[in-house]
Amino acid sequence: MTAVVGRIVMKDFRNAEWKRKVAEVVRQVNDLQIGFARLQFIDVNGIPKSLAVPTRDLESIFENGRSFDGSSVAGYREIEESDMLAFPDPSTFVAIPWRSKEKSSCRLICDIYTPDGERFKADPRYVLERAIEECGKSGMTFKCAPELEFFLLKEKDTVAPTPIDLAGYFEAEPGEVTEDLRREVADTAESFGITIEVSHHEAALGQNEIDFKYDEALVTADRTVTMKMLTKIVAAKNGYMATYMPKPFMNVNGSGMHVHESMWELKGERNLFFKQDESSNYLSETALHFIGGQLAHGREMCAVLASWPNSYKRLVPGYEAPVYVAWAFKNRSPLIRVPNFGGRSSAARCEIRCPDPAGNPYLQFAALCLSGLDGIRKKIEPPEPTEMNVYKMSYEERKERKIVSLPESLSEALNGLEQSEFMRYALGEEAFSAFLKEKRKEWDLYRTQVTSWEFERYVRKL
Repeated sequence: MTAVVGRIVMKDFRNAEWKRKVAEVVRQVNDLQIGFARLQFIDVNGIPKSLAVPTRDLESIFENGRSFDGSSVAGYREIEESDMLAFPDPSTFVAIPWRSKEKSSCRLICDIYTPDGERFKADPRYVLERAIEECGKSGMTFKCAPELEFFLLKEKDTVAPTPIDLAGYFEAEPGEVTEDLRREVADTAESFGITIEVSHHEAALGQNEIDFKYDEALVTADRTVTMKMLTKIVAAKNGYMATYMPKPFMNVNGSGMHVHESMWELKGERNLFFKQDESSNYLSETALHFIGGQLAHGREMCAVLASWPNSYKRLVPGYEAPVYVAWAFKNRSPLIRVPNFGGRSSAARCEIRCPDPAGNPYLQFAALCLSGLDGIRKKIEPPEPTEMNVYKMSYEERKERKIVSLPESLSEALNGLEQSEFMRYALGEEAFSAFLKEKRKEWDLYRTQVTSWEFERYVRKL
């Protein structure tokens, strides 16, 4: 539950529902004899952070928060104003299944506050909560589900590990090592309350995908962070490495995070993307305007959806990743695709294909929610769907259809973000500035590197 104080969303720590949830967490901690709680949150880059606290202090921490130094967390505060408070969300409590009873622990995801009791505006979870609140003002709930792709690699003392298997798309690898790992990830996810819908081998060697059931955006973002964490833990426990790096190997498909999206009535009972009309492919005007909004803001929000220098090595023609700002039904080459949902109202959705799993899901889903909402509010009409393979179109053909490309580098994407009033509004001034500052530093580090490719290509020629 939340209460709006000015423009700050404050947790109401004394409402009956919150007290009930806290009491239930304390009861489970005592019943399971859990000794420590891991308090987790995420930095602006999407990297999980955590601190462990003894559970004897948990009730006090629920009430008063746990202080920490925010100056050491990317995108938080400078050293002269570094004190921050982490307040655990009791609805995110999970007993960690791989810990022995003697070393039992639980996990709680936190909201970040300043010492004066206000929500920290650059907390990515708060950014998404603001977007959800804005959506609610229009009587809608944003639901989404990501397709999480990742590579399983053999651990080696080298810079470039090798894929765990030689299988391809939907193939079963000899020995079923990868299948067993995917099963362990899925089983572990279920113990965290995440319903797995499908897992399979992807197109590249060592590449896999695990998808879970859609839900409201904040729940989905929490689950996305959890899935990435437990995938890496399961792989490490078995002597392998899992990576969500978008493009770890050249000349093969990279890992994306296609996001399936829809808007529902505020109580979540009716899918607003569905229209009982076969001639419109069962898509409502709301769905079309949502698509129109995301296409209109596609370039300026790309830095958040694909937020690492390596992301743009995935967004190139030829490897099933989108490059052009267009949409279609059957065609997988544009930015947005409408899957065939068979006329089922609950399944009506669109799928945006440029996000990748290396980014910050709270910021990604906030940008997706508000760009679609902007299209709905302004009734932005999308162009005609493009069912031709956009990769094979000539420049003149794309120009005639007014199809522009996504940014080709993080630098280009950051320039578009910096000039975007929409993204400044979507992230909020503090998170917008923090993201831009961190990513500019990341780009500067990247662009000053001299790679082995450059050395091998040029050192003897010049």
